[in-house]
Amino acid sequence: MELLLMKKSTPLIKGIRNLSGFIGAVALVSLLASCKPNSTALPESPPTPTTIVQPIEKEEPAVIATLPASPTQETPQATLQAAAPVTFPDPAAYHWAPVVGGLTRPSGLVAAGDGSGRLFLLEQAGRILVLKNGTLLPDPFLDIRGRVGSAGNEQGLLGLAFSPSFNVDGTFYLNYTDFGGDTVIARYHLLADSDRGDAESEEVLLHVKQPYANHNGGVLTFGPEGYLYIGLGDGGSGGDPQGNGQSLETLLGKLLRIDVNQEEGYRIPGDNPFVSGGGRPEIWAYGLRNPWQISFDRANGDQYIADVGQNQWEEIDFIPAGSPGGANLGWSYREGAHPYQGTPPEGLMLVEPIYEYDHSQGCSVTGGAVYRGRALPEWQGVYLFGDYCRGTVWGLLRDGQGNWQIQHIAETGALISSFGQDEAGEIYLLDHRSGQMFRFERK
Repeated sequence: MELLLMKKSTPLIKGIRNLSGFIGAVALVSLLASCKPNSTALPESPPTPTTIVQPIEKEEPAVIATLPASPTQETPQATLQAAAPVTFPDPAAYHWAPVVGGLTRPSGLVAAGDGSGRLFLLEQAGRILVLKNGTLLPDPFLDIRGRVGSAGNEQGLLGLAFSPSFNVDGTFYLNYTDFGGDTVIARYHLLADSDRGDAESEEVLLHVKQPYANHNGGVLTFGPEGYLYIGLGDGGSGGDPQGNGQSLETLLGKLLRIDVNQEEGYRIPGDNPFVSGGGRPEIWAYGLRNPWQISFDRANGDQYIADVGQNQWEEIDFIPAGSPGGANLGWSYREGAHPYQGTPPEGLMLVEPIYEYDHSQGCSVTGGAVYRGRALPEWQGVYLFGDYCRGTVWGLLRDGQGNWQIQHIAETGALISSFGQDEAGEIYLLDHRSGQMFRFERK
């Protein structure tokens, strides 16, 4: 793909309007003719589907129950306390240094948090590779290509999350698309006496019917309170034809929150917003089009959500730590901060994005993470994210007055499919086209 220079910045959308609450890979958008890559895309497939399947949201889990409210939900535990800078460092002094190559359509990178320092690299077709001490190990951590359906668009192996107690229980979770085109959320365990995952240990927790081949979402991560968050797109096609984003009777177009801290099945946390009715109890937030990706700030539990736009606006949403569930992020009443279709009912509160950019600057947002490493202390508190099509990387920072500031960081030339952090908090990105991984470093 020829690198296209970014045009003038879109004005920053400030604040969150009437917040009532508020999140592997990959959310691909229909690429504009001017920036369509010459490789298999991950963010968003064409809007006209070839097959339509009647939506059936999920199969019943093995165990489902309601839990009391999490005692730590309002005051998430910080893993690192550091004051954020009030201005950006000079981006010219930093670069994205290559770390490893040889990956095939990488869709995510995750650290296990077990003290090993390993990074686990997802390939869209269904393999998880391991980077240890700077070397890519020859044997995969897991290979489930025999059950992962990937037409090369937004389907495939999209999300990985390790149990917060992985070094004790050896448990991890995947978000992938099966050969029927549906989303599977499954639990796995390690092989006995091994550092490798056991493909035969799969326990399906959720099976979500996807009516179209695009907008699968793919987000999978644990929150600071220990619950599993799952991001699902609106089901695909274009313009949310089934109204899934605003419907509380479907899991599509939602951020789900479940408790998986038991041997089988999952439970519903007692402080989920619809635990007593009015919507599916797994729902934590709604009004999403195609979240790719979400992350929690390690220092304070704040949540950042990148939601891929329709054809004009890409957005970053922000949910402060301690917010109650039930946030409505606007889709499809709004694309970014702009009206899209329909009129919201009177009194309905919508969360405004903290930043948006139009399609003169890119075509598909890829969410990143807040820098919490030690190698670059001047970047503490800066949220780094990018655009899949252009390879542009930006930073978001809240200044001393609480206003969000944006900074252009780099033009990488990559098809940025994912960002990720290692155990130390350093930030990496993946190039979906070249199969390379890069680390943010000082020159």
